[in-house]
Amino acid sequence: MKDGYDAPRRISTPCLKVCLMDATAGLCEGCGRTRAEIASWGRLSEEERLAIMAGLEARMRAAFLGETTDGRG
Repeated sequence: MKDGYDAPRRISTPCLKVCLMDATAGLCEGCGRTRAEIASWGRLSEEERLAIMAGLEARMRAAFLGETTDGRG
């Protein structure tokens, strides 16, 4: 029987609670998202969130370590 209460749904997030924006890269140093991505995160579909999350490691490596997508850097 449903009691009228919907449990909050879990939202996938890369947030590490290290919220510090790098002015040069325009990315959060903790998770690698842009300000726009962080601001819209709760409104995105799960598929959109997962697609962004799939590219965060490469994005952070390129921005903070100077690595390219082909592994050279």
